[in-house]
Amino acid sequence: MAGRRRAVSGAGRIVALGALLVGLSGCGGDAAPPDSRTDAVQRVLDRRAAAVLEKDAAAYRATGGADPYLLLDMAAVPLDSWTYKLTRLDGSGSRVSASAELRYRVDGYDEAPVVAERTLTLKREDGRWRVVDDEPAEKSGQQLWEQGKVTAVKGAHSLVLGVGQQRSVLASYAELSDDAVPAVTDAWGTGWARKVVVLVPKSLEGMGGLLGSPASAYQGIAAVTTGEAGGSGSAPADRVIINPEAYGVLGAFGKQVVLTHETAHVATRAVTSPATPLWLSEGYADWTGYRGTGRTAGQAAPELQRAVQEGTPPATLPEDADFGFSGDSSKLAQAYESGWLACRMIAERWGEARLNAFFRAVGEHKQRTGAVDSALQNVLGIDEKEFVARWRTYVRDQLAD
Repeated sequence: MAGRRRAVSGAGRIVALGALLVGLSGCGGDAAPPDSRTDAVQRVLDRRAAAVLEKDAAAYRATGGADPYLLLDMAAVPLDSWTYKLTRLDGSGSRVSASAELRYRVDGYDEAPVVAERTLTLKREDGRWRVVDDEPAEKSGQQLWEQGKVTAVKGAHSLVLGVGQQRSVLASYAELSDDAVPAVTDAWGTGWARKVVVLVPKSLEGMGGLLGSPASAYQGIAAVTTGEAGGSGSAPADRVIINPEAYGVLGAFGKQVVLTHETAHVATRAVTSPATPLWLSEGYADWTGYRGTGRTAGQAAPELQRAVQEGTPPATLPEDADFGFSGDSSKLAQAYESGWLACRMIAERWGEARLNAFFRAVGEHKQRTGAVDSALQNVLGIDEKEFVARWRTYVRDQLAD
């Protein structure tokens, strides 16, 4: 993340969590018993899901008038599954509000479903329930096709989905993603899907809509990665979301670094947990992005170099809060650069295999307290105090000139 980018869990990461299933409820006053009404609404949602999956516009319209052009807008998206699970039913009489969990997978790319919370309004006429409104639940993000017609470009290792974007632009992003996947695999290993789905909305506002947050929160951020930290086989699928305004002005090198960075988050998400500090998760992603590029420390860490040359180098590794976008781009850049140099130091002095082992060891802890210190001692043979001291010396040595 950052004045440059941003990625997965905790402060500064975006986490798409599956909704907590709540008991089904229904109020009296309807002609049908509550249980019968719940079953009837679920059947409507089942028919609606089947119509989406089969791309049957007539069957979709038969379930209700909400979003009549949805199937046209998402026609290019290769779906493998699409289901609704009713989690709550409120209201009485002929009009009810339903909360549902939408789960879907993109064919060939998602090993686990995307999970999205939806709020639907249904109306009962002539003994039939019909959907009259279907939108993201509060604080939930939109789906890309809710912003317009989707264009899809498939790469060797990637699928790029865009709205309001030229196909040639999306094709160039697919090429960059196809380069990012093997680069990340070379650094991290083969124990991940080795595929990436990239979403490109029309604007910064569209990015905010996908993330369910104000667009201002992502001003100047080139890309983010969504997904559940510490995920298992049932974890929501990852998505790399591009800010077309910030990403579009980057040069070819910057675009590649950003996409490789975000792809590293996709690869490491399953072993990234609440115990993982952002200096490590973001630093590792940056280390992967710059790995093999030949960039010197001064070229990749200009803000931190300025601080060193001015005699104000950081005394400690950055806290998670330092990765929040607060308008101080210099402080934010220093946080990323500090994490990158910490990971770079480990890779240089202990080897890349030890860096990967350290990352995994930190994530295996069930809580943040003591996670880094324990992993350092078990994997690198030093404690956290000594590690920070070595990092401070390394920063000065690398950036003094």
